[in-house]
Amino acid sequence: MKKIFLLFVVVSSNVFAQSFEFSESIGNFNKASSFYITANGLIYVSDSGSDEIILLDTLGNQLKTFGGYGWSENSFDDPADVFADPLTIYTADKNNHKIKRFDKNLNFISSLFRRESDAQEEQFGYPISCATSNQGDLYFIDSENRRVMKFDIFGNFKMNFGGFDAGKYQLLNPKQLAISSANEIFIIDGADIIIFDSFGNGTNRISIDSSLSSIRILFDQLTICNGSEIYYSNLKSTDSKFTRLDLADFQIETQIISAILFNSKLYVLTEHELLIFNKNN
Repeated sequence: MKKIFLLFVVVSSNVFAQSFEFSESIGNFNKASSFYITANGLIYVSDSGSDEIILLDTLGNQLKTFGGYGWSENSFDDPADVFADPLTIYTADKNNHKIKRFDKNLNFISSLFRRESDAQEEQFGYPISCATSNQGDLYFIDSENRRVMKFDIFGNFKMNFGGFDAGKYQLLNPKQLAISSANEIFIIDGADIIIFDSFGNGTNRISIDSSLSSIRILFDQLTICNGSEIYYSNLKSTDSKFTRLDLADFQIETQIISAILFNSKLYVLTEHELLIFNKNN
């Protein structure tokens, strides 16, 4: 498997890899925590303030709101992260210690709970980020034990990694993960990005100038955020590097939660809305 080595480059204020111009804002959230966009253009937003998942289309139409505070299969207690493919939605239901799975219309399918398992290696608590590989395996951050868990599509435990036995790739403060088409797992850990292969072996550790808040990969377009700035890298490039995205002097006055590039548009999530920018030619 090809290993990806990234060079982090902070470009000067007047040179940018890509430039975007503000188009519109959509959504009305209480306290959004994350979002994801599927290949067919559906947007799923996790709202920790209302304990809901909100389904939107790219035109801003709110198609469905699901959840509310609680412990049942149809409710959440701090949905910290959401990940979606065209058929299945996964949510890290943090304070319920569960990963919940839904169909594309947010109908409940199953939940994964192992906090009280007799097998210590598969126990997890306070999951805060989740994603699936193109092989169907589920990966998520177990923030209670500061490691990554891997389960197959049937809910069978496969492994954990990134814990105290990971040496220089040990996770100290993991925040969010994303998975490339090569099934490499990218994890933001404080001001570092740590990369593992699908077998849990650490392959690279990249130090960044500031603490990161989000990492997203869609079609091998990787975006990271530090709360106020957005950086981008094309993982298919032979000379992968991060460059800062130019928002054409548009001022985002609140904290940036996350960002995703999709169909020549940049989607930027704040706590209360989703900002959409068009790519300049």
